[in-house]
Amino acid sequence: MVKKPEPLKPAPATVESAPGFNPVQLVQDSKDELTKVIWPSRQQLISESLAVIAMVTISALTIYLVNNLFSWAAGKVFV
Repeated sequence: MVKKPEPLKPAPATVESAPGFNPVQLVQDSKDELTKVIWPSRQQLISESLAVIAMVTISALTIYLVNNLFSWAAGKVFV
């Protein structure tokens, strides 16, 4: 005779949930979390922003050139 496995029971909740929305607690928790953030220095912010702008520009230029190449090739083949 094969014994059926017992159904899994949910784990007991360890975090007590508040019965409603508490905006004061939300603001306090947000302030606490913002103190944990490691903010970049001005030089780091500028250099990383320039790197992002350069990569977006290079990507856009590459897409533009490949598009023109395929348009030119399609014009040679189909016209």
